[in-house]
Amino acid sequence: MLSGKQKRYLRKKAHHIKPIFQVGKAGVNPELIQQIGEALEARELIKVSVLQNCPEDKSEAADAISRQADADVVQVIGSTIILYKESQENKTIDLPSA
Repeated sequence: MLSGKQKRYLRKKAHHIKPIFQVGKAGVNPELIQQIGEALEARELIKVSVLQNCPEDKSEAADAISRQADADVVQVIGSTIILYKESQENKTIDLPSA
């Protein structure tokens, strides 16, 4: 679980990042979760865009992705979800202490 201070830090780092995944009419599915998990291991911090034709609400999609990919939701803003998961092998982000 991330503290408020850590979330602010991650929001600042994510500001310039472009979304690399889109959740569309297929919704949150196992293939998407697997790809997001791999991207989180490589990058630690990613953005996911939720399209208008997505069957789930953006907050429901964020919860489902974070639960299944074992990641933390940093922020849901507009139709964009910011996710963070500490990498086991490619650790690049040094979070401030809680």
